Amino acid sequence: MTDNTETVKSVVDAVSIITVIGTLADMLPSIAALFTIVWTGIRIWETPTVQRLVKKIGGSNAIDQ
Repeated sequence: MTDNTETVKSVVDAVSIITVIGTLADMLPSIAALFTIVWTGIRIWETPTVQRLVKKIGGSNAIDQ
């Protein structure tokens, strides 16, 4: 199951990069840029570094995963 999740993430990352290129070339609408910003934000939020920072700032109220 984990392999499928990582594969899906890789595919969506590739689509995200293509979306950025298309948006910069004025080939896709602004909604595509919004999708890319949201997806990139989600990926950054998932990183262990950000999760450690959130846990550190949140103290005992942080959600344990």
